[in-house]
Amino acid sequence: MSTAEPRPGGVTWSVHKDVTKYASLLAAGNSTLAVYLGNLIDDTYNGVYYANLTLHLYFRRKAQLTEAAPTPADLIVPVSRSLPVDDGLWFVVQNKTDVESTRVAVPANVYRAVLEVYVSSHYSDEFWYMNTPDQNGPFREVTVLLDGDVVGAVWPFPVIYTGGINPLIWRPITSIGSFNLPTYDIELTPFLGKLLDSKEHEVGFAVTNAQNSWYVNGNLHLWLDPKGSTTTGGLISYDAPKLSGSITSHSVDGIDGEYRATASRNISATGWVSSSRGNITTTFAQRLSFANSNVVSSKGSSQVINQTTDAHADVGGGAYAQQVHQSFPLYIFQGGDGSGTSSQRLKRRVEIGFVESRAGGGGAGTSTLRNEQVAEAEVVLRDDQVAGASWRVPQGHDGCSNGGCYLRNVTSVGYDVLFDHDVASCAGTRRR
Repeated sequence: MSTAEPRPGGVTWSVHKDVTKYASLLAAGNSTLAVYLGNLIDDTYNGVYYANLTLHLYFRRKAQLTEAAPTPADLIVPVSRSLPVDDGLWFVVQNKTDVESTRVAVPANVYRAVLEVYVSSHYSDEFWYMNTPDQNGPFREVTVLLDGDVVGAVWPFPVIYTGGINPLIWRPITSIGSFNLPTYDIELTPFLGKLLDSKEHEVGFAVTNAQNSWYVNGNLHLWLDPKGSTTTGGLISYDAPKLSGSITSHSVDGIDGEYRATASRNISATGWVSSSRGNITTTFAQRLSFANSNVVSSKGSSQVINQTTDAHADVGGGAYAQQVHQSFPLYIFQGGDGSGTSSQRLKRRVEIGFVESRAGGGGAGTSTLRNEQVAEAEVVLRDDQVAGASWRVPQGHDGCSNGGCYLRNVTSVGYDVLFDHDVASCAGTRRR
C-alpha cells in the first residue's frame, strides 16, 4: 500500500479491508499478527508512523450456512520469502529474466486450491504504463509458475501511488487501490493431481518486461476434505501458449513520437479431484488482452496515454464455479504551456477505472463494481517557483450484488471535500 503525502502539521488517514477470506487464520488461536510498513528517515523525511489496528468480528449461527454457499479456505499457506516478521516478506523481481520462488507442500486431503497474488511496482517501473520502448515498453504481466510451468497470469491494475503524476491530485482523495492494493486469484485446483504427492513443489513469480523492481507474493488458500484423510486428482488437459504481443514506434528524433503496444494471452487447464464430495472436474481459463498508446510531443514535455486492460477468468466445476471479467481503463495527460520561459502552466489529467463483474454458481450469485476517478491539476510556475495551484477529483463508486447495492459519489476541490453522497440500496434509499 501507499501512504498519504506528508504535510507540515502531520496527516491522518484510515483504511478498511474485508479480511473474511482469512478467517481460518483468525480462528487458529495463539497466532502472531505482524504489520510491516516501510519508512524512510533522513534529513528531508523525518515523519514517524503511529498506527492503530481494530478488528471487527461478525458472527452467525452455523444453521445459517448452506453447503452451496462459498466459505473461506480451511488453511492458508504463505508463498513469500522466509524472513523474520519484523521485515518485509515480499519477493523482489528486479528484471525481466528474474524468477523468485519458494517450495510449498500441501496436506493430503485438499480438494480445492487458489493462489491469491499481491503485486506492487516501484522505482524504475512505478509508472510502467508510461514507459517507452527503450524502457521495455508499457506492458507488464506477472506470471505464476508451478514447477517451472506457467499456470496463470496477472495483468495488474495500474495503481497510482499518492506521489504519482502530481502529488497534489491525491489530496485528500487518493487514487483507486493506493491504500488497498487489489489481489488476483489463480485457480490451481486442476493441478492438485501434481500437488497431492506428499512432496514439495516450486511456486514462482516472474514479471514480463520488468525493470527494477516489482514486489510480489502470494497466499495459497486450501480447502480440506472434512470427511477424508486423503484426496486424489489428475490433470486432464493444460494449454499455455506463449504470450502474443507487439511494440511499434514512430519517432523522428527518438523523443517525440507515437508508441503503441498490444498483448494477448490464453491459459487453460482442466483437472479432476476425488474426495468425499465426489469426483469433481474443474476447469480454469484465462483470456487477457492489453492495448496502450503513448503520444509524446513538445520535445518530451507533453505526453498522452490511453490504455485498456481486459481480463476474463472462468472457473467451471463444483459449487465454486464463476466467471469474472475485469477492465482497467486508463487515460493520462501531462503537458502545459510556456515551456522555456519564466512563466509556465503545468497541467495534469488522469482518468482511471476499476470495472468488474462476477457471475457464480453454488450460492455465489452475481455482482458488479464500477469505481472511477477523473483527476485534474494545474500548477503555475514563475521563475521555477510555484505561484499557484488548483486541483479537483470527482470519484464514483457503484457496486451491486444479490445482497443489495451501494453507490457513493465524492468530489474534492483542493484540500476540501465539497460533495459526498452515498446510497445503500438499489431502490435509492439514503444511507444513514
